[in-house]
Order: sequence, then C-alpha cells, then structure tokens
Amino acid sequence: MATFQFPDQTHFYKGKVRDVYSIGSDLLVMVASDRISAFDVVLPRAIPFKGQVLNQIAAYMLKATQDICSNWLLDVPASNVSIGKRCEPFKIEMVVRGNLTGHAWRTYSEGKRKLCGIALPEGLKENDYFPSPIITPSTKAAAGHDEDISKEEIIAQQLASAEEWSIIEKYALQLFERGKSIASKRGLILVDTKYEFGKIGDTIYLMDEIHTPDSSRYFYAEGFEERQKKGERQMQLSKEFVREWLIANNFMGKEGQAVPEMTDEWVNTISKKYIELFEKVIGEDFVPENHSDEETYQAIIQSLKTL
Repeated sequence: MATFQFPDQTHFYKGKVRDVYSIGSDLLVMVASDRISAFDVVLPRAIPFKGQVLNQIAAYMLKATQDICSNWLLDVPASNVSIGKRCEPFKIEMVVRGNLTGHAWRTYSEGKRKLCGIALPEGLKENDYFPSPIITPSTKAAAGHDEDISKEEIIAQQLASAEEWSIIEKYALQLFERGKSIASKRGLILVDTKYEFGKIGDTIYLMDEIHTPDSSRYFYAEGFEERQKKGERQMQLSKEFVREWLIANNFMGKEGQAVPEMTDEWVNTISKKYIELFEKVIGEDFVPENHSDEETYQAIIQSLKTL
C-alpha cells in the first residue's frame, strides 16, 4: 500500500493496521490496510480485503450508533478509507466484556478474581456470561503491549477526569448494548469489544473503528447454551482464531519468539473468515473492491475538497 502526500497534510502516522494522515488541524484521513496484528505484533503477510471489511463494518456501526454519542466519521470516499474529525484522544481503550473469554478467561483461569479493579464472581466457566457487562480498560501504548488499568488509576493518573470517566463509561455500556442488539438480529452474540474516545473542545467523541473483527469478538448464538452445558468450544467469528493459531505455534509476541510461517492457504482462510464476519454482521453480500493507489488518492482529494 502506497504512502500518500495530501495538500495541507501536517502529519503521518503508520499504525499496526492503519495509515493515518492529519490534514490541517482538524481532519484525519484513515486508510485501513490489509495488515494484520496479534499480540501487538504486525504479522508478515497481508490479508486480502481485510482493510475493506474493517472500514465498511466500522462505517456501518458508527452510523448505527450516532444517536448514542457523537463520532468522528465524516465521509467514506473509498472502500478502505474513512475521513473524520481529529480528536484529542484519551490514552485508554474501553474494553467492554459480556462474557468470560480471551484475556479475562486467561486471568480467571490463573486463579485471579480481580481484573482492572473489577471483582469477578466465583464459579464461572470459560465463555459464561457475566451478571452484567464489565469495563476492563487498558492503556493505549504508543509501542509494545497495552496494559490493564483500573478506573481509579485512570483518574489518579489524569488520563481522564472523574466527570469524563463517567461519560465515557456510560457511552461504552450503551454502545455495547446497541452492538449486542444488532448482533442478536444476525444470530450472533457480541462477546467483548473495545471503544476509543477523544475530545474536541468540551465534547466527547467516539473514535476509530467499532464492532469490527479486529476490535470485537462474536459467538454464534445458535447452540451457544448447549455448547456451554457440554463444555464445548464456542463457534466464533473474531480474530481470536489467529491468536489461537499463533499460541499453538509457540508465539505470543514475547522476546525471542518467531512468528510462524503463514502459508497462502492460511492467509486465504483468514481472508474468508473476515468476509464471513462482514456478511454475518452487516447482513449483506461482500463486494470486493480493488482500487489502484491513484484511484484511492483521487477519491480522498475529492472528498477533502467538500469537507
């Protein structure tokens, strides 16, 4: 994927999976690449159409939640590009969990009963529902691993004021309920997800992507209870299967560990999983789009002229 130079561009940032361009002082152009990361490491092979899947799901979900809180998105000029308002970000990720899965389960299975200052009930099995959704924030690291953090530490470290925390906590829980409702209509369970927020002046905005396979985990609702009773693995649509493959091949992003080889077949499998999740969540057929770098550039330029 090419690196662009736009009129009035003031900054460029290459993230794990996105290229972000600052335009003037108040606009961002976010290009979703086909790069894939796990355990905070960018894997060596790109996944075809992943950027388009993430960008289009995020745009759909931002539109479907804009009555809950303001969000950053202004335009989607190309299938893998979003343009929106530049916010001053809170340096935390709001991770909302409805089920005991992933990192929360790994913590729980070690015998720990507190996560980010939240007490976890006894007697839960992997993937069981929490009595009500919980928020387990993490710091947003510029490099390396994100770290768990509690509400009290966030306020003490002035990552957000008590008043700001109260607002983003409310928004995160409301967004999660909306995401669960949308998923339920498609035969899915939204298990956990993350949200990022920022400010413009005194207004708090929802930023970045929401309810995508990179930021969220989905289970199939059909047969969920039966699988839980039998202690069977849940059928899921998320990036977790990539993490599981890496773990099985002795890679968890730790020093000295080598990323296992990604064959063409495995790359194609991941791509199909992303497309499957798009079609399940959106309820529409996925239409692959292959724009040249020049076509993408021109679409962005035209959009910027109107904003």
